[in-house]
Amino acid sequence: MMMEEMRRRRPENEGASLPHNLWSIVLAGGDGKRLAPMITQWLGEDRPKQYCTFTGTRSMLQHTTDRADCLSTPEQRVTVVGARHEKEARRQLQQRGGTLVVQPANRDTAAGIYLPLTYVRAADPDATVVIYPSDHFIHPEDKFVEAVRRAVLSVQLLEDRLLLLGVRPEGKELEYGHIRLDRPLGRYGAHSLWSVGRFIEKPETQMAQALGEDVLWNMMIIVAKVKTLWELGVKILPSMMRQFETFQPTIGSAREMQILEGLYARMPVRNFSTDLLEQIPHKVAALDVSGVRWSDWGRMERIAESLRQLNIRPLFPAECAGVA
Repeated sequence: MMMEEMRRRRPENEGASLPHNLWSIVLAGGDGKRLAPMITQWLGEDRPKQYCTFTGTRSMLQHTTDRADCLSTPEQRVTVVGARHEKEARRQLQQRGGTLVVQPANRDTAAGIYLPLTYVRAADPDATVVIYPSDHFIHPEDKFVEAVRRAVLSVQLLEDRLLLLGVRPEGKELEYGHIRLDRPLGRYGAHSLWSVGRFIEKPETQMAQALGEDVLWNMMIIVAKVKTLWELGVKILPSMMRQFETFQPTIGSAREMQILEGLYARMPVRNFSTDLLEQIPHKVAALDVSGVRWSDWGRMERIAESLRQLNIRPLFPAECAGVA
């Protein structure tokens, strides 16, 4: 089902049940180094996968923004991109609206999340936010959007926690983050809500086997109150957060980018999963998303397998993928 049709079919009472101050953040700042050789062979240029159209007519970035806009408006969407790819991002989003935030440099995922969150906080400190990576494959989109809607409603009852979406493992995948579930908190249709026992980012084989059955692959789709995310950042990553608090009053001023570039010159490099999530499992809930196929398209074989399973023809030639 296309995004426009989903918007038309969405019942008014469902839309009204969501908070009016729901914002979305789309993360598109990655450099896509692992797929660079294949994409360069295919397109003749270096382009991160989120800006590529592997099948159909939309890039991964455009798919993500369209999904986000099913639940919140483009005016309440912030997309963060790397400086090297600003021109391509603006081209792809020119008909989709929203705010584009340009990172002066890549300082890993914690800064990549808290920079756009600073913009949301400046506009609406009481907002609820959904944070979407832009380089993941998700199908079908309508079931996924419904799961995110359930997550947003759940966060209104769990204001002191952030919520992560996850899917049941379909096999062994040691490059994914794993969420060890603790105890059930409730059920929402096909989806169940859990407290979290621990996080393991890219576990070793023996550790992955010891996790047991109550495990999810971490989709890194985050739903939370802005206040909750900010307070956790201040507690766990205080030096980084002081810089963003210094930056926030300059948003919209003539010195905005100058100040931001100066901050990024000394911005700590921190990973959101290992440096924050792994420290606070008791502050996180997880939604077990049912009926949705998900994959982090970080390797060519994952892309080929996802499309093969759904009998979808790729736009890239097989020789580029190294797949017959």
